[in-house]
Formats: sequence, C-alpha cells, structure tokens
Amino acid sequence: MAIPVGVWIGLSNSAWLALNPIIQIFKPVSPLVWLPIALAIFNAAEPSAIFVIFITSLWSTIINTAEGVVNVPRDYLEVAQVLEMPRWKQLFKVILPASLPYIFTGLRISLGIAWLVIVAVEMLTGGVGIGFFVWDEWNRLDVSSVFLAVFVIGLTGLILDYALAQLQALVTHRPARS
Repeated sequence: MAIPVGVWIGLSNSAWLALNPIIQIFKPVSPLVWLPIALAIFNAAEPSAIFVIFITSLWSTIINTAEGVVNVPRDYLEVAQVLEMPRWKQLFKVILPASLPYIFTGLRISLGIAWLVIVAVEMLTGGVGIGFFVWDEWNRLDVSSVFLAVFVIGLTGLILDYALAQLQALVTHRPARS
C-alpha cells in the first residue's frame, strides 16, 4: 500500500500538501501507543499486532517512494514527452524504474521497523514468538537466554535486510550494498 500512496504523493503536489501533515503526525507515534488502540478496535491480539506492524512501518516507504518520484531526472520525463509516451506508460517505463533505489531504501527501513515492532508487540501480547520468548526468559531471570535472543533478533534482521538488498540489486541491476 505504501508504494502506490508514495507514487501518488510524488506525482501530485496537492496530494503531498494534503497527506504530508497526516504522515508527519502519525509517523513518530510509538508502537506502544498504537497497540491499545488496535486492541480496542480488533478485540484480539493477532489482528492488533498486524495493524501495529503495518501502521508503524508504512511511513518510510511512503516518504522514500514520493521522494524518488519527485527526483526523477527532468531529462527522462522530457524524452518521454518527446516520444509522445502516454502518462501511464511514463509511470511504468520511466518514473517507477527511476524511483526504484528510493523505493527499496524505504522498504529496507520499513522492514527494519517492522522487525523491531514485531518483537515489541510479541512481548506485550504474549503467546508465541521471539518477543514473547525474551519476556518469558526475563521473567525466569535467565539473562543468558535473553542475550541469545538479542543475537537471534539481530541476525534475523541482518538476513532480512541482506535478502532485500539482493532483491534490490536484482531488480535495479545495480550492485548490492548490504
């Protein structure tokens, strides 16, 4: 959802003026604030967790995608106009490909935020997952298991980011910088 919204904001100054204040208000809100709101809305831990992960990781991809669209070189758009390329074709053949580095940067940041929030939400909602494991081991005073979990969380984040960087290299035909 973030990529289409980011493209729309990047293409439309009025969309930017309308949505940027909303983005700037919701972007810094902590996942800890969203969780009780989500629990009140959904009355269940799992959909609440999904909502909190979604709402907190959305903003980086929206902002980076919009920035990528805005920063498409003017020359590219002028060539597309000279070739009398329809607007939809400009979007798919010029704007999106030129924006991909920005989009992937947003996705990598959003993935990191999502992973952080998953662990936090699992700690608070309980049941299963690495976050629940950390909290459970802390309550048992097994600090060595907590440190092991920190290592596993960090390693998993590294692997996820590396995989997304490799996908970026594949899609953009640029060497990966992971």
